[in-house]
Amino acid sequence: MLETLFKLREHGTDVKTEVLAGFTTFLTMAYIIFVNPAILSETGMDFKAVFVATCIAAALGSAVMGLVANYPIALAPGMGLNAYFTFSVVKGMGVSWEVALGAVFLSGLIFIFVSLFRVREAIVNAIPHALKLSISAGVGLFLAIIALKNAGLVVGHPATLVTLGNVHDPKVLLAAFGFLLIVALEYRKITGGVILGILAVTVLAIALGYQKFDGVVSMPPSIAPTFLKMDIEGALTAGLLGVVFVFFFVDLFDTTGTLIGVSHRAGLLDSQGRLPRLKRALLADSSAIVAGAALGTSSCTAYIESAAGTAVGGRTGLTAVVVAILFLAALFLSPLAGAVPAFATAPALLYVAVLMARGLAEIDWNDLTESAPAVITALAMPFTFSIADGIAFGFISYAGLKLLAGRGRDLSPAVVIIAVLWIVKFALF
Repeated sequence: MLETLFKLREHGTDVKTEVLAGFTTFLTMAYIIFVNPAILSETGMDFKAVFVATCIAAALGSAVMGLVANYPIALAPGMGLNAYFTFSVVKGMGVSWEVALGAVFLSGLIFIFVSLFRVREAIVNAIPHALKLSISAGVGLFLAIIALKNAGLVVGHPATLVTLGNVHDPKVLLAAFGFLLIVALEYRKITGGVILGILAVTVLAIALGYQKFDGVVSMPPSIAPTFLKMDIEGALTAGLLGVVFVFFFVDLFDTTGTLIGVSHRAGLLDSQGRLPRLKRALLADSSAIVAGAALGTSSCTAYIESAAGTAVGGRTGLTAVVVAILFLAALFLSPLAGAVPAFATAPALLYVAVLMARGLAEIDWNDLTESAPAVITALAMPFTFSIADGIAFGFISYAGLKLLAGRGRDLSPAVVIIAVLWIVKFALF
């Protein structure tokens, strides 16, 4: 049955290899079951319900990716998108988390539409390469400032806006140790370095009396506080249309980049460098977004950590199905998830930020009309505390600089339209 479903021999693999790859991928991305509820609960959402929604959404998305698209790529609520959901939309704009979930749901429907009618390629190809790289890096920097804030390393200051926190605070020191530990473990290629770092800081916090411990295993908590609570009507207001666009836009590039990157490393691209069954893979991702919003979590996306599984031989959807099973098993770890403090997940956020910031290295720094908008995009996200505003400033500055520099021919109609729409939004809304 497995051979029929996943064509194991055709891909040069076997059940044992695929199961090992699934375990490896799960361990590298399992931190999301601790980090996602911690971030989304700051909106007022029930921590335990978000924990359940995270596990089920990741299981559904990974299972569909494996069974329908037959790729060894796992899905889960995306880092960066959950931060945008919490800090930009709910806290920044003052809307309810129910309305924000409605925006996520609508972005998933749009994603399904563009996946079905091949609009994705036209959108992706129209966006300048420098902006794609800077959006990823900017989201990373946005995560970094959230991580430093949660760790207590950066605090508010009335004169300088931000300043150094209390470095004598044991919690701050534990967070700093956690970051160093995660980086060291990842450098040494130790599988699950991120989750091991989170758990190490949590154990130390419990041992030192800074965190309460209620056990490891229990029956899954209720998902009722978040299930089907999205407010779609509220998300259709003019002020939220830009939010829907950003959810869709960021996830589109995140998913496309991850699919191509992981597939390239695994040798799954065809002779022309294209991804077979791309439509199915994108439908798996977009359906996971819709299902996740219904369950009660921010947008799901393909995880670059899937490359860890392909590195040990994962080549088919069986790897993703194993990941899905493990996420379902993780439903019984809710007491452990509740015991993880914010200063233990902060090091993981900062590590993800480091990985995402490396996109800036690929920008053409010799062309100021490319590099300047890229830097503006990346810096605006953390300094305005808004991913959406960073993207807006990036498009506006890119189009404006190209026109003023006499390089208008470099602009695609899509970039000009998006830039004008952002200007209209700032002017009228």
